[in-house]
Formats: sequence, C-alpha cells, structure tokens
Amino acid sequence: MTQLSKHLTPVRMVAICTLLVGATTALHSAQAQLPLGTNTQDFHMPGTQANYGGLPFQASFNCGQCHGGYDETVEPHGLWASSMMAQAGRDPIFYAALALAEQDTTNSGDLCLRCHAPGGWLAGRAVPTDGSGLDNGFDDFDGVTCHFCHRMVDPIADVNNPVSDGGILAALAFPPGADFHGGSFVVDPNDLRRGPFDLGPNFFLHSWDQSEFHKDSALCGTCHDVSNPVFEKQPDGSFQVPVASVGQPHSTGARDEMFALERTFSEWEMSVYGVTSIDSGGRFGGDHPIVQSCQDCHMPTTDATACSPGLGGVQRPDMPKHYFAGSNSWVLRAIDSVWPDFETGLTPQRIADAEQRNRDMLAAAADLEAYVTGTDLNVRITNLGGHKLPTGYAEGRRMWIEVQFKDAGGTILQEHGHYDMALAELDGASTTVYEQVQGLDNYMANLTGIAAGPSFHFSLNNTILLDNRIPPRGFDSAAFASRSAAPVAYTYGEQQHWDKTTFPMPPGATQASVRLFHQTTSKEYIEFLRDENTTNTTGIDAYNLWTTFGKSAPVEMGSVQVDFANSPCPQPIEFGLGKLTSLGGYATVTATGTPSVTANDLMLHVSGGIPNELMVCFAGPATLSQPHFGGNLLITPYIRVAQVLLDSNGEHSFPINVDPTMVGTATAYQAIFRDNASTFGIGMSSALWVEFCE
Repeated sequence: MTQLSKHLTPVRMVAICTLLVGATTALHSAQAQLPLGTNTQDFHMPGTQANYGGLPFQASFNCGQCHGGYDETVEPHGLWASSMMAQAGRDPIFYAALALAEQDTTNSGDLCLRCHAPGGWLAGRAVPTDGSGLDNGFDDFDGVTCHFCHRMVDPIADVNNPVSDGGILAALAFPPGADFHGGSFVVDPNDLRRGPFDLGPNFFLHSWDQSEFHKDSALCGTCHDVSNPVFEKQPDGSFQVPVASVGQPHSTGARDEMFALERTFSEWEMSVYGVTSIDSGGRFGGDHPIVQSCQDCHMPTTDATACSPGLGGVQRPDMPKHYFAGSNSWVLRAIDSVWPDFETGLTPQRIADAEQRNRDMLAAAADLEAYVTGTDLNVRITNLGGHKLPTGYAEGRRMWIEVQFKDAGGTILQEHGHYDMALAELDGASTTVYEQVQGLDNYMANLTGIAAGPSFHFSLNNTILLDNRIPPRGFDSAAFASRSAAPVAYTYGEQQHWDKTTFPMPPGATQASVRLFHQTTSKEYIEFLRDENTTNTTGIDAYNLWTTFGKSAPVEMGSVQVDFANSPCPQPIEFGLGKLTSLGGYATVTATGTPSVTANDLMLHVSGGIPNELMVCFAGPATLSQPHFGGNLLITPYIRVAQVLLDSNGEHSFPINVDPTMVGTATAYQAIFRDNASTFGIGMSSALWVEFCE
C-alpha cells in the first residue's frame, strides 16, 4: 500500500535503471546482430514430440456433430468455438507477435506454435516455425481442439488415470516429469478420448476412458506457465545465452532456470486455491460457487448433458461449460471479420455472449473501494481471483485506476488515469497502472544491438523491470520468488492480495467517481507490432484490425461514487489460510458491522474451529507468512485481544472497540485454538485485515 507518488513513471525508471546498471557485460558486443542464430533444439521441451507417429487429430467440426447443435447455453462445441482456446490458431495478435519473435530469434516460433496450434505442431507442420506450414486442410488453425485436450495424458503416473498411460509415459524419449510447463504435453498416440466422467459399459460412439487429470489444474498449467528456454539462469540470478548452449536444449529443462514469460499456473498453485477450495460467494463457479481449480472458474459446471439428447446423453449436475472465459475484449470480432464462420464456428451471438462472459469475469475478479482519510481519497483494489490481476501474456495488457474529482455541481476539477478513446492514449503517470514490464539488460543490449530497457521484443527479453500486478490470496514472497513470479520494483506485504493508492483531494472537491479498467492490447504494443515488422504484413494487419474494432477499448471492471461528507468505511479483507483442522476444514475469521469510531459496532466471528475448545484471538499491525505449529502464522507482531471458549459449533463472536486513535490505521486478526487431535495440538484460522475509519 503506497502513496500515489510512489507509482509514478520517474520512480519506475529509477528502479529500471538500477537493474540495468547491475547487468552483466556481454562477451561479444562487437558482433551484436539479429536475429539470434537459434534453432528448434534451443526451444525443445520434453513430452510428446513433433512427428511422433500418432493418429491424426479429429477436426473439432466432427466433434460438434454430437456435442453441439442442441443448446447454445451449455453445449461443449458451440461454447468452445467462441473461446480464445478455439481461436488460438487464428489470433492476429499472435501472428504479429510470432513474426517479431522469428525476426529476432530464429525458430522461436516452435515454442509458440506447440500451444497455439498443437495439432499442426505434433504433425510436423510447424516447420517452418513462422506458421507458414500450417495447413487449413488439416484444421491446423483450430487452435486448442477438443480432440487434442481429450487425448492429453497426465505426465505424472496416477492410478486414477487410464491404465494405458503408464505405457505411453514409458515410451517417451523425453518424459516431462513433475516439472511440466511451456507446452511439454503428453498425448495418447491412439484415439482414446479421456474425460472426467464414467460413460458406462454400454457407451460405443467412440473409445473413451476416465481421467482425473482432466479435472486437475495441472492440465491447464501445461501451457499457462511459459518460459524462454534459450536463456540459462546465471549464479547472480540474471539470464544469458551461453555460447556453448546454442543449438542445444536447455541444460536442466526446469522452468525456474529459464526466463519467465508467463506464470499464471504458478500464481494459482501458490495461492490459497492451490491448497483448498474457497467459497467465491457466487462470483465464480456458476451453479457451484465453492471453487478451487482453473476449471472451476473458467469452465463452471451446470446441470446439463454433454451431447445431443437424441443420442442418449446423460444429464449431469456437474457438466463443465466449455467456454473458457477470460479477459480478451475484442479479438474474436477481428477473427470473425477475416475467417469464414463455417471454419471458426463463430456467430454474432456467440461472440456477443463470449465478450459478455469475459466482462463478467473481469468484474468478478476484483473488489473496488474508495474512501476518505483526512484530506486523501484512498482507492483499494482486492484481487479475488486465483492468480495475479491481471495475469497471462503481459505484452500490452494492463489495468488501471481512473479518478475524477468533482465539485458539488458535478464539474470535474481534476482527473487521474484519463483515457482518450479517440487516440487510445492513457495518462498513466497520474495514476496506478498494474502491469508487467519486461526488457533487456546490458548483456542482451550488447548481444543484440537493441537498447537496454523496457522492450516488447518478447523472445529477446531477459529481465523483468516492473511487476506490480496484484498477487492472489495466499501470496508468500519467498514462494513466488522461487517461481520467478515475485513483484518487481514494487512491494506487497506477506499474504497481501490487495493494493491501495492514495490520491490527495484538490480544493473544492466534494465527491469523486472512481473506475477500474482493463485493456487487452495497448496502443504502444500494437504500434510496436506494426512498426518493427520487416518480415511480412502481420503487424500492419493486426494494427488495422485493432483500429477497426475499437482500438481495444478498455473494459470497466468496477466503479464507485464517493460523497466525501458520507465516506464509507473499507470492508475487512479475509486473507491467507491457517491450518487444516483435525475435522478436515479451515477455520476463518470474518466480521460484521463497520470498523468505524462512529458506529463502533465491529464484531469478529470465528468459525470452523473445534467445538467447546479454548480460542485466543491475536492482533498485529502487519501481515506475515511464517510456518507455525503445522500451519501459517499470518500476523506480526501480535498481542492477545480475546480469549473465549468456542461454542458447540466451533464458533464465537466478540466485539472490537474502535477508538479515535485507531482511525487511519490497520490491524490484522487471527485466531488460535486447541485442536488436540491435530499436530502440536493447536489449530489456526485464516486472518482478517481491518482498516479503521471515522
């Protein structure tokens, strides 16, 4: 939580320059040139390899004959067709970025195509690696297809997966093991279609087997942790391209020894969602708001059948919707304008529905609050998703706060974070912009001839200069650092999954309008793709589509209006996880009332503890991530504020007296209670962050 001045561009640049000054000097600066002379071995990843000899993949159109055409709201094929998974092989931004990557680093497209066009890649048609060898006649542009996903094999042997998986894994020349990432997938060479359900002994329409892997977030993690294997991590933590390693696979294959491009799966895995299911309060999960996995949120279940009722499809209460909702705001319309509907499966209604789902998911991902302390307006954003906010592909993707200070008549006196829709330009210097900025250090600058500093040269970037994206609940700085996912040039407290920006209120202002925005493709990025491409027309093509379809107009994630004379109090935030109790659940601390001096009605409520056992509630001014008696101590330093017996339900409520000295301060609360059947004989709750107001 920082003052606005700490977010501004000059401070960002100081941090960036500091990183660059400490970078390693290149060995061959006199020979700096592009492209880097890499080949496909530099981008080799374990798992099933191209030209592996397996049966070809079915066109998703064929799947749609049974799994579509009966109910647009639930049928797998229609929903899949309107997702970016289905259109990953047609995305114009992808091809513009691919052209630049190939232009900078020869054969780097091999890494990209394996996840964007896996059918073509496995069949050997990703050579040449610029995508020109993909064949529409073989449905290579169908992206991440039905048949590809449902032939994926768990890289880790598991008795809950098909028996045949053991032989498939044993036959691999390059098994991925537990550290699978970056498209290191394994597929069944035969047409055995896997899924989470038992189809029964009489099902005969196609071969099948039940697979627990298809309910596991690790399946998604196969392609949603992305690293650049050209780079080898050095003892000082920097990343270089050792001369001896050029033309060879990465020396270890470990994701954390490669330069981190995306860490969405790791972010989830290190969040509380990676440990247990969480009640989303209806934000995520559709009919089942208790969520944990990627699938729970991005493929929520409903009561439906997965195939045409005329074929005898079973009505299931937990059938996943295959719409893969995300955050892309405009690319489906661009694809639809270039490709025929009979190939994409897109229709105007499907596009409209998909874009609305994405808007809904963005709105659900964060809580936006604004409140007054003294002469300052505080804007607080709480990340309620299972990964950073925003996450994924960092190039051109950002989120920001807009504040308009107004007088009593509604006239705007001052604005922060203004976005000019006509020019597609953001005043980022006056507000907080949440983003990741990658770039080149001095070593790569000397090697390539490109200036050190921020860069959209995706395949050449070897350093992260800024990452202030909001972590998910459960953020542990050491754990995130171990996965190359720590904040950079920005500070979040332990377990902190929220951020606060303080805006001084200008004279005469009596109210403020606050909005939170997300943008898929910034002007700076699309112009880079247009201007730097000397290879083909994909850059200008993407730019023209971006212009035609609204210049990636920002999507509003939330808005609040604040009357300074009647400012609300910020809501307490539950954070972290304590310790699994001997009863098999997690205890929580929640609140009712408001943390204000005026109301003085704040009540804390502990639930999920051990019935009729002693409970002590502690309080401290700061958050913490520290192993403690088999659980997690979440506050520091701490004092005792209550000692009671939990009732027969393992619950208790007690008041917190709010006095004037507490206004403008914050306190974290956590409960510890007896749990004699647990390790060390104690249990620990989650914690609660409370900011006090007048």
